Amino acid sequence: MIYFFIFLIGISFGSFLNVLIYRVPNGLNIAYPPSHCPNCKTPIKWYHNIPILSWLVLKGKCYYCKTKISFRYPLIELISGLIFLAVFIKNGVNLFSLNIALIFLLLLALSMIDFEYKAVPDSINLTALTLSFFVSNDILENIKNALLLAGIFSFLRFYVSFYVSLKEEHFLKTRVKNSPWLKSFYPKFIMVEALGEGDIIVAGTIGAILGLKLSLVALFISAILAIFPSIYLRVTQKDYQLPYIPFLAMALFIVYIFDERFNYLLEQLYG
Repeated sequence: MIYFFIFLIGISFGSFLNVLIYRVPNGLNIAYPPSHCPNCKTPIKWYHNIPILSWLVLKGKCYYCKTKISFRYPLIELISGLIFLAVFIKNGVNLFSLNIALIFLLLLALSMIDFEYKAVPDSINLTALTLSFFVSNDILENIKNALLLAGIFSFLRFYVSFYVSLKEEHFLKTRVKNSPWLKSFYPKFIMVEALGEGDIIVAGTIGAILGLKLSLVALFISAILAIFPSIYLRVTQKDYQLPYIPFLAMALFIVYIFDERFNYLLEQLYG
């Protein structure tokens, strides 16, 4: 019974998460005006705003103007409920579980915003980082781990950006050599940012939650998760930049939930 109640709390937070995903990147107030249909602007009654259930009853349409409501809304609510369940089952019913579950929900919101708007709001990202300092009683250790991972990711950002910039510069030089008239259209110095500043903040959150060893595992898994979507998009949409935060968030969740198995694997590999 307690876990059903926890699931209900999770989907309720998921409903608010949908508000963040829509309003924050559009510069809108998250509290006012109250929930309303984006199409007809009619305020939504509370019984039309029950997580998951209302979407099913209304058949995915606005009650007033019959405009379709994206399946993303109940999906985010469902995922939020499942995240709460997973974290509380793993960690027990306590305030630390609530804190960690909220961090994962904020990372879910960041992931959706990153996918849809190619933006990473600092208000959400820094809130997740700040909450991550309090995932255990050892706050100073959590802050230290956050700084270590943010530093590692910063170095990684510089090296990867340097490598990508060299490749881009070589490509442009080849094009200019074959078509000299293009020279005036290209910058003298090429600098491509391979990773964003928002990724560094998320890395800090990962460090605070997992510690150093498991954080490195999570970074490795995030790279594995991103390989095939990256290859696919590179072939089909050459100008599309794949957001990395969703893969960092997924890897963090996987390693956190199965941390004992990953620790055992590391012990077997390194003794």
